[in-house]
Amino acid sequence: MRHGFIKVAAGTPRVRVADTRYNASQIIALMEEAAGQGVKVLALPELCLTGYTCGDLFLQDTLLRGAEAGLAEILEATESLDMIAAVGLPVRDKWDGKLYNCAAVIHRGDLLGLAAKAYLPNYGEFYEQRWFSSSGGPRGLDHCVDLCGRQVNLSGGALFACAGMEDLAVGVEICEDLWAPEPPSAALAQAGATVILNLSASNELAGKAAYRRELVKSQSARLLCGYVYADAGEGESTTDLVFTGHNLIAENGAVLAERRFATGLTVSEIDVGRLVYERRRMNTYAPWPDTPETWRIHFDMELGETRLTRPVSKNPFVPADAGDRAARCEEILTLQALGLQGRMAHTGAKKLVVGVSGGLDSTLAMLVSTRALDALGLPRENLIAVTMPCFGTTARTRSNAEILSERLGAAFRTVDIGESVKRHFRDIGHDFSRHDVVFENAQARERTQVIMDIANGCGGLVVGTGDLSELALGWCTYNGDHMSMYAVNAGVPKTLVRHLVDWCAESCGDAALAAALRDILDTPVSPELLPPKDGAISQKTEDLVGPYALHDFYLYYAIRWGFAPGKVLRLAEYAFAGDYDRETLLHWLKNFYRRFFAQQFKRSCLPDGPKVGTVALSPRGDWRMPSDAVAALWLAELEALEP
Repeated sequence: MRHGFIKVAAGTPRVRVADTRYNASQIIALMEEAAGQGVKVLALPELCLTGYTCGDLFLQDTLLRGAEAGLAEILEATESLDMIAAVGLPVRDKWDGKLYNCAAVIHRGDLLGLAAKAYLPNYGEFYEQRWFSSSGGPRGLDHCVDLCGRQVNLSGGALFACAGMEDLAVGVEICEDLWAPEPPSAALAQAGATVILNLSASNELAGKAAYRRELVKSQSARLLCGYVYADAGEGESTTDLVFTGHNLIAENGAVLAERRFATGLTVSEIDVGRLVYERRRMNTYAPWPDTPETWRIHFDMELGETRLTRPVSKNPFVPADAGDRAARCEEILTLQALGLQGRMAHTGAKKLVVGVSGGLDSTLAMLVSTRALDALGLPRENLIAVTMPCFGTTARTRSNAEILSERLGAAFRTVDIGESVKRHFRDIGHDFSRHDVVFENAQARERTQVIMDIANGCGGLVVGTGDLSELALGWCTYNGDHMSMYAVNAGVPKTLVRHLVDWCAESCGDAALAAALRDILDTPVSPELLPPKDGAISQKTEDLVGPYALHDFYLYYAIRWGFAPGKVLRLAEYAFAGDYDRETLLHWLKNFYRRFFAQQFKRSCLPDGPKVGTVALSPRGDWRMPSDAVAALWLAELEALEP
């Protein structure tokens, strides 16, 4: 439960229709198994204590008494289980004589409350209105009933809030409630529920599983919540229907775990801290007005470590689904090109100028530029690719720049800036043998001056090449490669740049171009501002600032999700287990925070560029931060984690 993680499960017990004693024993066994795995929140299927398919037996007092006795047995057997669980059963309200399809919410043998179903399907294979009454939803039913020898709240929308973990509040809806135009979960989430449990008995039909999955994913995204869907399975009557136990756990639009055609547990961890942060960030997520305080039923739970099993990608910016790769790459490249097309149309520019180095970023800028020209019906020779060799340029990168330009049909120009930079050194009194920041930045600024003036001379636009990762780290020369007339890569992190170039190599249909792109991918990332050693690149960026895979991971979780440094480190240890040890991860994470804070002044005056993903650092858009903000608190938290 540390860092906001709560282990949850959807469970499908094996049932016998109308055999409440057997079903209670199966539920108890499943609850004990879940507790043994560290589960703290468990959803079980709709009417699982009796079986969903009892039909007119629901009207029999014998079955209802059996259900109550079964619930009492469960309460007694689970007094030691520090876990909140929702068990489905029919409940008769002795006050009005009506029967309700309920979820009994229990914790440590205590019956916290009863959540009754609002929407009762009475179409196709469903006949629930024959037996049950509707709760009326969150604004409807709300009074106490006698059950298992105690008074318990029966309502259409109580919240079950954990006293020791303020971000954990559990709401319950039942099966058809999710399918309705106004699901109760919407009001529950607006009232503060971060985890929604759905007790379901959704029979299987061809194609229905995909529809059900999308419903659960979409609802978790719309409500910024965790959604645990527990479905009925083996043992339900097969007279006319088949139930497959399709269990799902989703969080904010992503399925964390899924199981079908089986009984037992489906387990994962929901990050309620992440959900609360996102709700705080999105000011359109408004609380439900006039939420009654009585809705909140409190319970307390012992807080402890939650062992992670949920998927955490090493490359959060890269599509995880290989099948989605082509469509996602095409979409990103199109967004970049559309931004550039719009800027060209607005300025009337017909030509583009790119400083091409033979590295990844300028390669992507070239690929995007050709797409923009193609879309505007302009010849590709209107792309002027300028290579500007100097003291650190290697034959490998210069050759790749030339091949790339040739295969893309760009106009290729070479401007050797060596003499200009040496003259500049003489003018400012800098010793050429001192390979310091002046030595490096003078080259970067000279290159920017050259391409700016070439663009002015032909009425073109300078296309920026720097990427999102470099902006986060400030790994760019102020008023050098930091500056352009439109920065097409400003929203693309380095790991995604690599992914896009790789996809272009795979799909371009030009063997020579593909070979050049793959060699560029294999070239160490470098600004090439220091002289080569034995003809090879001597200045490797990742040796100096750290692996981009780590920095992109840190950028995603620290900036997109606002995670505290300790939580970022924990996720990194989990995701990169076997690749980097804790000491290395901690070293580069501290470096990330230092650089991110210290280099904000460069991001405060960025050129325009298109946002293409959920993380962007434009001072006019997603990221507002003073240039003199201090990283002390973030670094202090990391220093406290050092051995």
